[in-house]
Amino acid sequence: MAVRHDKVNYPPYPRSVPLARRRVASLVAEWGHPELAGDAALVAGELCGNAVLHGCLRDRLFRVEVSLDGRAVRIAVTDPRGERLPVPRKADPDDQFGRGLLIVDTVAARWDVQTLTVGKAVWAELDVAPALVRT
Repeated sequence: MAVRHDKVNYPPYPRSVPLARRRVASLVAEWGHPELAGDAALVAGELCGNAVLHGCLRDRLFRVEVSLDGRAVRIAVTDPRGERLPVPRKADPDDQFGRGLLIVDTVAARWDVQTLTVGKAVWAELDVAPALVRT
């Protein structure tokens, strides 16, 4: 069960990506985990960028959901194109794109894709450090 939860819909334009990235970082810091804010922003930016480039249809919004429970921050980006599942690939050194999921795989503790009735959700989790035990 999520202790904290937020969801926002964004229009399918590149200008939405930095808006979502900043919101995710701000929420994670506000929710008591400023040490994860940078990684959360990076993951959100990559997932949102993929949604805009590969998963969105004209005039169909994509959604960013952020949640925090006792063990992880979860970032999920939902888009309407369930037939276009993400696949990590190896980018050539001169490629401008193609590293997003590799970055997510490196930064996040885990990530996956959930197919939906309409569309898909790509999610990633960042583990929260356990609270220090006082004796």
